[in-house]
Amino acid sequence: MERRTFLKGSAGAAAAFTLAGCLGGGGGSGSETITIGSDIPYRPFEYETTEGELVGFDVDIAEAVFGELDYEHEFQKTSFDSIIPSLNNGNFRVIMSAMTITEDRAEQIDFSDPYFTAYQTVIVLNSSDISSKEDLRGVTVGVQKGTTGESAATSLKEEFDGDLTIQSYDQVTGAFDALRNNQVSAVVNDNTVNAAFVDQSEDVRFLEGPGAAEEQGKENAPPYLTLTVEEYGIGFRQDDDDLREEVNGALQTIRDNGTYDEIYSEYFSG
Repeated sequence: MERRTFLKGSAGAAAAFTLAGCLGGGGGSGSETITIGSDIPYRPFEYETTEGELVGFDVDIAEAVFGELDYEHEFQKTSFDSIIPSLNNGNFRVIMSAMTITEDRAEQIDFSDPYFTAYQTVIVLNSSDISSKEDLRGVTVGVQKGTTGESAATSLKEEFDGDLTIQSYDQVTGAFDALRNNQVSAVVNDNTVNAAFVDQSEDVRFLEGPGAAEEQGKENAPPYLTLTVEEYGIGFRQDDDDLREEVNGALQTIRDNGTYDEIYSEYFSG
């Protein structure tokens, strides 16, 4: 059976969730299907090809982790701004959605060990006069609702004494469209997701300048402005310790055997 499946409809997802026994415990039996809540599209972490196949870094990491544990798994498309309540309501078993580990989120759910380092960054149009962080003062920036990009923009607004307008969108693609249509002057979002958009666009660039990565002494820091340094984790309900510990073990295994590096190099350079 193909391990990577994708539930597009919430009704179908709920049925599969119930029939597969996704709330059960145990491990390694191959009898359970782990349903994964994820905000899609979020290239390069989870997105659909033109043929409708679900692909991405998180998708391949899930394949490696749950394959190591001998669990079937399937992704369920979920809005990011409601993804934690949906997890806690039992709509799916775990979250894999490029989710940053934060203190606020850790009060609501538990996280796996970190599996990815990310940075909040800013992109603008090539034609823009914005050339530094200070130039963002007084403009409108686009973000995705419920993300740490939204939080980073809020912190920037506080730094600017309120002189920044934040426009939030249900999906990051809405923010990207708004940038191209001159409805916002910049987009604040994860570096790898911004990079995927920049790579596909001839009219968009990263905002450059020193930032959080340099301040924290991060090696191999991105060559553009970083507003934050963040770690991604897989999210679990707070009563699901057994599965979380199994996943942590599998994450360590795929790091040790080189699988993680192979997947990483497929999607990211450096």
